[in-house]
Amino acid sequence: MNPILLDIPEQFETERLLLRVPQIGDGAMVNEAIRDSYEFLDEWIWVNQIPETEETEANARKLRANFFLRETLTFYMLDKVSGTFIGSCNLVRIDWKVRRFEFFYWIRQSASGHGYMSEAVDGMTQFAFENLQANRIEIRCDTRNDASRRVAERCGYHLEAILINNFIDQVAGDLRDECVYTKVRLKNGSLGYPTLQSDE
Repeated sequence: MNPILLDIPEQFETERLLLRVPQIGDGAMVNEAIRDSYEFLDEWIWVNQIPETEETEANARKLRANFFLRETLTFYMLDKVSGTFIGSCNLVRIDWKVRRFEFFYWIRQSASGHGYMSEAVDGMTQFAFENLQANRIEIRCDTRNDASRRVAERCGYHLEAILINNFIDQVAGDLRDECVYTKVRLKNGSLGYPTLQSDE
C-alpha cells in the first residue's frame, strides 16, 4: 500500500503528555524552547546559529507536510495540564516495506530530568507497533551522549551494536562511534529483542 493512504492518528496521550503533529503557528513556542536550550541542544543536534522564529515556523510547517507525505512522522510533546511545549519526538529514516523506523528526539533543557523523554519514547514505541505495524525501531546516538543512552535503556531497548568511526562530529571534525539500540517484533508478536535462550 502507498504509505500516503495509511490512516495514522495525528495525536495521542501518555500519562502527562499530549503528543501531536505540528500545527501552523507552532513556530513561536518551539523557537522559545530552542533558545532556552540552545547550548544543550547544540552539542548533539544543531551547529548553526539560533534560528529566527520565522525559520522555526517554516520548519514546523515542513514537518507537518512530511507527516502527511509519510516521509517523517513528527510529534510535538506538550504538557497536558499547562500546554507547555516539552520537546519533539520523531520517527525518521522510515522504510515502509520493512516497517523499520528510527527515533530522533530532543527535549527542552528546563524539562530535562523529569522522565518526560522516556515517557514519550515509551508512548511512541507502543504507537508505532500498534498503529504503524512496526517490525523494527532503532534509537541511534553518539556513544558519548549519556542522556540519550539512558532514555533508550530505560525504555527497554537492546544495545545491538556500537558502530566504530560511523560519523563525523560536525563541531570537532573527528570520527565518532554510534550506538544502535533496537526493539523488534518477535515471532510471538510481542516487543523486545531475541536472546540466545529464545527468539520467541
